[in-house]
Amino acid sequence: MQAWAVEHPGPIDTGPLRKVRRPLPEAGPGEVLVKVEACGICRTDLHLSEGDLPPKHSGVIPGHQAVGTVVDQGTGDRFTTGDRVGIAWLRGTCGVCEFCRAGNENLCPRSTYTGWDADGGFAEYAVVPQDYAYGLPKNRPAEELAPFLCAGIIGYRSLLRANLPPGGRLGIYGFGSSAHLTAQLATAQGAELFVVTRGEKNRALARELGAAYVGDRPPVPLDSAIVFAPAGDVVLHALEALKPGGTVAVAGIYLSDVPVLNYERHLFHERDLRSVTSNTRRDGEELFRLVARLPVRAHTTVVPFDKVAEALADVAHGRASGSLVAVLDD
Repeated sequence: MQAWAVEHPGPIDTGPLRKVRRPLPEAGPGEVLVKVEACGICRTDLHLSEGDLPPKHSGVIPGHQAVGTVVDQGTGDRFTTGDRVGIAWLRGTCGVCEFCRAGNENLCPRSTYTGWDADGGFAEYAVVPQDYAYGLPKNRPAEELAPFLCAGIIGYRSLLRANLPPGGRLGIYGFGSSAHLTAQLATAQGAELFVVTRGEKNRALARELGAAYVGDRPPVPLDSAIVFAPAGDVVLHALEALKPGGTVAVAGIYLSDVPVLNYERHLFHERDLRSVTSNTRRDGEELFRLVARLPVRAHTTVVPFDKVAEALADVAHGRASGSLVAVLDD
């Protein structure tokens, strides 16, 4: 099969993501083999390619927003041949540690991840443990569903962590794939949206999605904020924009260093700063139930599978808007 692999991480313009040919993977016990239809392109794939997230092994295949069809269910019985499934970031947890037992499997110290610990969806075929795959409907195009498998799930968890009150003012810092889905979830539930982002394409999309404000600094105090931009200095701006008792959630898996905090300006008056670490399978299941009944859709730019590396460079250089999705031909 054809795939994209990271052999030598480095700046995206040096070509760390390379097209390769690999043997067709096989489904092991409790796994399913999936023929990939589409795979979303995520900033985490960029961090992996550039080495911000050091690959767990040489030649790993990134991609953790894959939609496809089961072609072999191994010894599993959860799915059958022909079922459509989604392959997401969270790939495995131990199930017995204190965090797993408490329902916080995203904090499991033995958790594993698609496209990092094991090969992911930038390939014609991929294997996934059946218990960590999502059953998906066949009546929506694969490219519409793919972004929800990471951008959507992480955005949903970030929204929960941001502790937004009903009808509250939500600040969103950065407006890429995850942010534009999260914005729709929030506004569908009555939130007033304030977006701080660079790039006219992103600003135009924020306005299209009903943001009350798009610019550099929210004009009113915020109840909550989510930082999607991977820049530590943005965290300070978000904290300063909060009203007393507000919460900032940091959504990214990678963040540059946060500058020194000034206690009175940034944290006093019981402002909360919270991180977001991966997600639970429950988060994903809840999200897909919401997506089925709310007017939330991914604004996608479809790219051919041969252009995955170029699309990732577009993410790096801020040329992308909404969600980028690679589609594989039959």
